[in-house]
Amino acid sequence: MIPRPLLFSLLAPLSAFALAAPVLAAPPPALSYDALFAADVNGRSPDKLAWSPDGKRLIYTYDDGHGEGLWSLDPAAGSLEELVRPGDLAKAAGKEQAEEMKIDGCQWSPRGDSLLLEADGDLYLFSFAGHGLRRLTRTAGEEKGAKFSPDGSRIAFARDENLYLLDVLGFPDTASGREQALTTDGKKDEILNGTTDWLYWEEIWDREATGFWWSPDSRRIAYYRFDERETPSHPLVDQSAKIPVVKWQKYPTSGDVNPKVRIGVLELSTGRTAWMETGDLDQYLARVAWTPDGGAVAIQALSRSQARLDLLRCSAGDGRCGTLVTESWPTWVNLADDLRFLPDGRFLWGSERSGRRRLYLFNPDGRLIRQVSPDGWVVTSVDRVPEADEKDPWVLFTGYRTEGLKALDRHVVNASLLDARFQVITPEAGTHTALAARHTGNWVHAWNTADSPGGAEVRLGGERNGSDGIKLIPLPSTPPAKFDPAALPRYEFLTIPGPDGIPLPARLLKPAGFDPGRRYPVIVYQYGGPGSQTVVNRWDRRRRDLFHKRMAQLGFAVLTVDGRSTTFFGKEGEDLDYRKMGEANLAAQLAGVEYLKTQRWADTSRLGLWGWSGGGTNTLFCLLSRPGVWKAGVAGAPVTDWHLYDSVWTERYLGTPDENEAGFLESSPINLADRLRDKLLIVHGLADDNVHPQNSVNMIDRLVQAGRPVEQAFYPGEKHAMRPPSIRHFFERMEEFWVRTLGE
Repeated sequence: MIPRPLLFSLLAPLSAFALAAPVLAAPPPALSYDALFAADVNGRSPDKLAWSPDGKRLIYTYDDGHGEGLWSLDPAAGSLEELVRPGDLAKAAGKEQAEEMKIDGCQWSPRGDSLLLEADGDLYLFSFAGHGLRRLTRTAGEEKGAKFSPDGSRIAFARDENLYLLDVLGFPDTASGREQALTTDGKKDEILNGTTDWLYWEEIWDREATGFWWSPDSRRIAYYRFDERETPSHPLVDQSAKIPVVKWQKYPTSGDVNPKVRIGVLELSTGRTAWMETGDLDQYLARVAWTPDGGAVAIQALSRSQARLDLLRCSAGDGRCGTLVTESWPTWVNLADDLRFLPDGRFLWGSERSGRRRLYLFNPDGRLIRQVSPDGWVVTSVDRVPEADEKDPWVLFTGYRTEGLKALDRHVVNASLLDARFQVITPEAGTHTALAARHTGNWVHAWNTADSPGGAEVRLGGERNGSDGIKLIPLPSTPPAKFDPAALPRYEFLTIPGPDGIPLPARLLKPAGFDPGRRYPVIVYQYGGPGSQTVVNRWDRRRRDLFHKRMAQLGFAVLTVDGRSTTFFGKEGEDLDYRKMGEANLAAQLAGVEYLKTQRWADTSRLGLWGWSGGGTNTLFCLLSRPGVWKAGVAGAPVTDWHLYDSVWTERYLGTPDENEAGFLESSPINLADRLRDKLLIVHGLADDNVHPQNSVNMIDRLVQAGRPVEQAFYPGEKHAMRPPSIRHFFERMEEFWVRTLGE
């Protein structure tokens, strides 16, 4: 029976959802939605950090309470200078009214005498020689991926599917500022030069895409050329206009024709392009880098099945390619971004050949020298490689230990290239990252935990060669203004019994004012599957963890469990999802339920399950595979039918429908719609170009056909990652759903 105060709250407008009477008494005040969606919800800290070429100065953007400016720090001298103040960009842009424009990107010139800024789709140059801030481009099209040439004389960028060059040496006094089109055949949805298509941006480059690469001598540019003409287009419809507007997106699903991709090397003096002879046009050219001598391009070619990855060395002159290293796996090979060339031509290469990603050192001809990262560690990023003059060379990397719950932290580690020596520089619990400078050994150390947004500092020298005596310079930061993170419920990390007796990592929020003699409803949050890890000791900047802490203040427990196909269990675990998705995660969530049954305080008749994206898919799979185990679920932006998702991601795990139709059918929640017995809310953004909204539309239609009740929330104009105020609206809606469905 619903209590009378709660019943009245359910009849209130949606804006009152956050004020609905809690089911259980909670110590006031709960984290408010105004605090949850304040601009400084994660505190204020430096952003867009970049070291100068000599490693002596650090720039970053920071809001000191008077708007976001661009700052320069000389850590050795302890001096700080604001280079670009709020309003300076608007003035340089020629806007009449003083207003703040955000800096979207910032990089040093190789000479260290200027900075290239990106804002509102245009380029600006800040000169240290007294010229101040000048606008470089003024176009309707957006300049993408702009990069200085290594000699600092020119800037290359992509715009409107073509590659351009801009002369900036001596700008604005002696340079012409002349813009030159390096390619001319680019056309939207047909030919793309110097940039990537959506598929590569999302799945190959993990949204950090670049489309071209300067040669070390500044004379040539290697670049992508995409031919999308045979790739299927999908419509995304904006219903807000009087006449709905259709946006067409090139989006191959599993088994469709992918874009044909080539890599060319353009000789700037002649305009001639040499095409690299990489072979099969249906493979993925996943990573590109120049060799130190500038004579060749290193290309990572991944087969369409993704079971083989070749590191190719391709001559920049005639395009002929040879293979340096080959990685293969019976299921699939995971991509990473850890190839680094050393000045003498040797290179560092990440590989999961042992079942865990480790770092190896190779000769220039591809012969293995030795393993660099220590056993028992997984490498997640390479942060610094040795310079030519280092007699005792060390590599700085970020990674985690594979032993139990130590895998939920991330540490910065130094490892010798000469022998097995290594040093864990950041042994403290939490998530640590490094941004390292060249030459000086200076680096920025940033850290956080699941319960604290953390901070950042500059570490001067010392750790370049694993030595001690480090000087620390704290970077500016302010905590969230509207709440104290330390006053919120705190996460507990634990392991629970899993399938076959294998412990599974978990984390738990107990309700505020926890009383072990009471019975509490539990919300289970999950993602699940290869490449994922939700049980982490990291501050969640997306606000989901803070939402969970609010729910704990309102009397709910929140549990997260990672299954055997997640990052914790290495390649062997991930492979459990090969050719059939969902079962390994389902087993983990059922193990979570069994664990809760052993806790007297947990009311297992009031369990909720939710997730977003893959977590939304797994929420549907769990609810429909085991009806009645959970009482209610929220599925956000779910893939409901794997026939509808993009080719790269889907084929990696399931293959194509022609190869594995049974796996597609068994892995797709839409085929289990008639089993629904629990309360369900499905949520989707109508402009989602990642998981298209047709997934949720088709799922709801199937539920209607099966006569199953379902609640739904669609958000006009929102993509896969929803923005305020829509995401706030969703959290308020979800809170009301949990209060109503899991309440007493």
